[in-house]
Amino acid sequence: MRAAAIGVGMALALAGCIPAVDPPPRPMGPAGQEPPAPIDDDRPARGVVDVPAPRPARPSWETRPVAADAQDVAESTVVVRRGEGLRAVADRTGASVDAIARANGIAPPYVIRVGQRLTVPAGRYHLVRPGQSGIAIARAYGVPWPRIVTANALAEPYLLNAGQRVLIPGDEPAGPSRAAERAAAFRLDVDSILTGGEPALAANQAPTRPVSRPTRPLPSSAAVAPPVRLAGGGFVWPVQGRVVKRFGPGASGERNDGIKIAVPIGTSVGSVADGVVAYAGDGIAALGGLVIVKHGGGWTSVYGHASRLLVSRGQSVKRGQAVALSGDTGFADRPELHFELRKGRTPVDPQTQLPQR
Repeated sequence: MRAAAIGVGMALALAGCIPAVDPPPRPMGPAGQEPPAPIDDDRPARGVVDVPAPRPARPSWETRPVAADAQDVAESTVVVRRGEGLRAVADRTGASVDAIARANGIAPPYVIRVGQRLTVPAGRYHLVRPGQSGIAIARAYGVPWPRIVTANALAEPYLLNAGQRVLIPGDEPAGPSRAAERAAAFRLDVDSILTGGEPALAANQAPTRPVSRPTRPLPSSAAVAPPVRLAGGGFVWPVQGRVVKRFGPGASGERNDGIKIAVPIGTSVGSVADGVVAYAGDGIAALGGLVIVKHGGGWTSVYGHASRLLVSRGQSVKRGQAVALSGDTGFADRPELHFELRKGRTPVDPQTQLPQR
C-alpha cells in the first residue's frame, strides 16, 4: 500500500515537470467563426477539404495584357492563287478565315479553288497570340467581349487559337494614349468569364486536363478542358437555406440571373454536380468571392458572395464537394449565397432544375 502511494506521488511529480501543450487551434472562418466540422466518411462531403486550395493565380487577362494592334482591312475582292487555302488568303489580306468564309458562303472544311473570286469583308482584325484570352482582347479595345463573340459567331467551348484573327466590332480608333481608359471601361461579368476567360492555345497545344488535388495554382497561360457531358444524377442544392430572392425581375425592375439563399457566414457551399472549376476569384465586384464550375453538356453553376474560396481554376470537383464558404461579400444584402445555373450563355431558373423540398 505504501509502495503504491509512493508510485502515485512520483507520477504526479513527474507530470508537474512536463510543460502543458495546448491543442493546435482550429482554423477560423470569417469574423472569427469556426468552419463546419468535417464529416468522417468516404462520401465527397461538404466542409471536407483534404488539401487546401492554393492561392488563386491572377487570371490571364491580368497577367497577359493585349496590345490594341488590330489591322484595319478595307473591303476588297481577291482571286485565289495556286497553292492557296483559305488560311493563306486570310494571311494575305489580314482578315479572318471565318469572316471570309461567312462572306462567301463557304462551309467547313473551307475548300476553295484556284481562280475563285472571294469577297474580303472590311473590319478591324486582331491577331491572337499564345496565351491571350478573349477578356484581355476585349479590355484592350474597350469593347464588351459578348459583342466580339457575336461578331465572330464564336461557339462553345469558346477556346481561341494562336494565329486566329478576330473581328473587333466598332470603328473607334484605338490609340495608345487611351489604353488605360479602355481597360477601365471594360466590365467583367459571368458571361465574359464563361466565353472569354481561357487563354489561347498555341499551335499543336492541347487544353490542360483538370486535376482533383492541385498543389499549386494552374498557370494562367494554361487553357482548361471543360467536361464534355453532364454526369448522371442531376443537380443537388448547394446549401440548405431559405430562398430570399427568386430568379428573374425584382420589384425594383432589376433582373436576378439566379437565386439568393440566406445562410450563416461560413456555411459550406457544395458543387451541385461533378465539374471543373472555370474561375475562382473576386473580379466581379457585385458578387464578391466567386466560384464558377462547368459541368458539361453546356451547364454551368455560379456561387457568389463567398467569404472563402476552397478550390482553384482547373480543379475537378465532385457533386457535393465544398467549393467555398458562404459570406456577405460583394453587394450582398445579408449573409447569403448567390447561386446561378446557366445552359450555354442563358441563365436558367435554378429552382426548376433542383430537387423539390
